[in-house]
Amino acid sequence: MKRITVKKGEIIQRKGDLNTKSYTVIKGLLRSYSIDEKGKEHIFLFAPEDWMIADSIPYGKPADLFIDALEDTEIRVLEKTNNPESHKDKLFKRLAVLQKRVIMLMSSTAIERYEHFVETYPDIVQRVPQKMIASYLGITPEALSKLKKERFTSK
Repeated sequence: MKRITVKKGEIIQRKGDLNTKSYTVIKGLLRSYSIDEKGKEHIFLFAPEDWMIADSIPYGKPADLFIDALEDTEIRVLEKTNNPESHKDKLFKRLAVLQKRVIMLMSSTAIERYEHFVETYPDIVQRVPQKMIASYLGITPEALSKLKKERFTSK
């Protein structure tokens, strides 16, 4: 692992970057965040000393998050690998799903969250009760029913 210093305000990762890295903060403060279509920032995580911060997307996929320094910060940089057998990569896959979900809960409409759910879990849509899907999306079962009706009548 290499150690680097980043200056306050420096962006070390941008949305869309490939082959992202993981960062452990030795001294200072980082944050990760997304910016929605309206330009509003949604902070995902703060990383003070002894915290790790990363975009949890799989190796080779475009980043979802920006990461920048809120203070002059010293970090350790860990490269991600493309080894599908790695337990670390399996953990990153799980974290990627959770990260996407949190970002969507912060900044997406209910219909966008539902469409992402169907895309992420196509094999379980028919296997779990609608009330569980509604709970996952952060809406009521009634709102889910209305949303699905509107979605299918508009197509």
